[in-house]
Amino acid sequence: KIPCIFETLGFFSVLSGSLLYKAPLSLLLRHSLSIRESTKKRSSEMEGKEEDVRVGANKFPERQPIGTSAQSDKDYKEPPPAPLFEPGELSSWSFWRAGIAEFIATFLFLYITVLTVMGVKRAPNMCASVGIQGIAWAFGGMIFALVYCTAGISGGHINPAVTFGLFLARKLSLTRAVFYMVMQCLGAICGAGVVKGFQPTPYQTLGGGANTVAHGYTKGSGLGAEILGTFVLVYTVFSATDAKRSARDSHVPILAPLPIGFAVFLVHLATIPITGTGINPARSLGAAIVYNKDHAWDDHWIFWVGPFIGAALAALYHQLVIRAIPFKSRS
Repeated sequence: KIPCIFETLGFFSVLSGSLLYKAPLSLLLRHSLSIRESTKKRSSEMEGKEEDVRVGANKFPERQPIGTSAQSDKDYKEPPPAPLFEPGELSSWSFWRAGIAEFIATFLFLYITVLTVMGVKRAPNMCASVGIQGIAWAFGGMIFALVYCTAGISGGHINPAVTFGLFLARKLSLTRAVFYMVMQCLGAICGAGVVKGFQPTPYQTLGGGANTVAHGYTKGSGLGAEILGTFVLVYTVFSATDAKRSARDSHVPILAPLPIGFAVFLVHLATIPITGTGINPARSLGAAIVYNKDHAWDDHWIFWVGPFIGAALAALYHQLVIRAIPFKSRS
């Protein structure tokens, strides 16, 4: 009954078109019939495709459910590990461009975040500032924005601990890893230096955003907070940028900065009261060098050892347990 209704409606629409535009009725009828035939042809083609998918045929693999044999051509293949040394990188402009991107990103990261920290400390009370939540949003939001901007150029590390973890997983060469870390540290120093240049006296009196273990916490507590916080961050980085997931879900590379920035936000909420939240050796080094007070260096080793241990644990967990790379190579 439904096709009859649509045919009746189609007849009346053709008739009204003839009266409205003063076109010959026979011409409009021929045009309507040609549209109807082409629609039937497309419908039959689509039905054939759906039928092939239902029976598991391999004719249209892009429409098969993930994990079926029909997707074998598009299935994920493990990329080869990066070489330890790759001298050819040094003559490539993309190598130097990536380092510059890491420098600029870390520079902007320190500039915005240190200013936010100083603004909170400068306020007469917590109600007059953005508070700890605002600091956490500044750190997480900047990571989200900067990773989005630089992911296609350098990978968007902006953190020596992230670079170290990816190096352990053989995602980049030692040459590139060292270059990234140097540029990240230089960018952090310059970012904190610009903040101090804008307001030198408040910078010194308000601590300059330097990381220290808070009163009431031991060095062991601070080290543990840095290890676990960096583990959360680097594990999120591995999961969000997993090539296997990206191969099957085209939206994953675009969304990757979101969980990474959110992880930074959550870790800051948890560990700001303990260490001020390092989880980024470049951030801690830049603030400590520019601030240059003795107490900023007393616990500084924690903000290198902790993040590097956390990054190493996250890399091992992801490669050995989640991805089971050694077991795959044996099979």
